[in-house]
Amino acid sequence: MEHLAEITAAAELGRSGDRDTARAQLQALWDQTDDRQTQCVIAHFLADVQNTTADELDWDLRALECADPEDPMTPGMLASLHLSLSDDYRRLGRTEQAHEHLKLAKANQHALGPDAYGDLVRGALEHVTDALAAGSTAPLETNPSS
Repeated sequence: MEHLAEITAAAELGRSGDRDTARAQLQALWDQTDDRQTQCVIAHFLADVQNTTADELDWDLRALECADPEDPMTPGMLASLHLSLSDDYRRLGRTEQAHEHLKLAKANQHALGPDAYGDLVRGALEHVTDALAAGSTAPLETNPSS
């Protein structure tokens, strides 16, 4: 993967609240690479720093399009990618698509490791499942884009 340190630094800016700078840095990195794995990760992080759910959905869809089925990291990423899409669709009131992607996220959670990232995704799966069951379209506090 290319630009890992820069991607990580930009994502951290976004998590700390400097979403505009994070978005600009991630967009610049997106423009600099043709590597699918790198594009997948950048798009996944770019989704988290968008100002609207519709824009977030667009970037999450790009991330999924860039996921390389030949890459050994992809199965673990698919749980997170489909989870993000499920939450996007849930917040947009598109429950059928939300349920479809939640099902795909759960089908791929077996590839998550017994680590902090796996725990984070599994916990978020529970939150999105509960919110969808409750009919909520409100952003979740655990969502990185909130």
